[in-house]
Amino acid sequence: MSLETDLLLDRRRLKRRLVFWRTLTVVAVVAALIVAARGSGSLPSGGAHVARLSVTGIISENRKLTEAIDKLADDASVKAVIVAVDSPGGTVSGGESLHNAIARVAAKKPVVTVMGGLAASAGYMISVPAERIFARESTLTGSIGVLLETGEVSGLLSKLGISADTIVSGPLKDQPSFTHPLSDQGRAVLHGLVQDMYDQFVGMVAAGRHMTPDAVRQLGDGRAYTGRQALKLGLVDQIGEERDARAWLATNKGVPATLPTEDVTTSTLLTRTLDSSLGPLFDGVWKTFVSQSVRLDGAWAVWQRSDGR
Repeated sequence: MSLETDLLLDRRRLKRRLVFWRTLTVVAVVAALIVAARGSGSLPSGGAHVARLSVTGIISENRKLTEAIDKLADDASVKAVIVAVDSPGGTVSGGESLHNAIARVAAKKPVVTVMGGLAASAGYMISVPAERIFARESTLTGSIGVLLETGEVSGLLSKLGISADTIVSGPLKDQPSFTHPLSDQGRAVLHGLVQDMYDQFVGMVAAGRHMTPDAVRQLGDGRAYTGRQALKLGLVDQIGEERDARAWLATNKGVPATLPTEDVTTSTLLTRTLDSSLGPLFDGVWKTFVSQSVRLDGAWAVWQRSDGR
């Protein structure tokens, strides 16, 4: 047998060995991740537990999350749900979607809300279906209201010698527009849209907090309240954290405090693994961009725009 043939055979054997050990390494890593995930509560155990639904950051439409919440209502292993909110709000439609999904769960099993540092506007909207709301003394909440923003650059275009023409089927079709100011009629129509969505928001709070719509409107002028202020006004029920919520569930709903708590997630194991390692980096970049500007798309229920408005 020639030297070249020997070398070729050796290379093939070495390649097979490398493939075998690489495959074995991948299998071992995946197995370790699964064991670690189960040990940390990332994966459902299948036994009786309390579900923790965490809502953080800007709220928007999230079909997968809504579907995951709906499954909680019919999951016999879920004995109660803790809605952990740390959000300045978001879109009205996104808040409405989560509010309604949480309300469907609350109709079948105990649901409590635990507020973090911020649970305002749509963040408060999704909190009110809960039977009991816990907040820290320093939590910023409330901010019941709706905003719709637009802008127009007709003055700048004029200085640049640029004109813009729009052909519309009716006087309100191009309201609002970036190329010309709002008309009085357009402003009135848009105000009517915002007011109607505000009335829907008020109705959600009134139903969830067992208050009259007029009482909610007196508090719902857009301002935020601290948790301590909100407690006095009836917007929250108790100053406390998750352990206080668990104690209340045990005392009032018969949900043992010894039951494990499992996070509601729509991500895969791989996604959660990447999030744990790269998540802090991406989160920092995301917060940097969001702190500079939040682009509005439709009507929003959000506390304090990043531009100070």
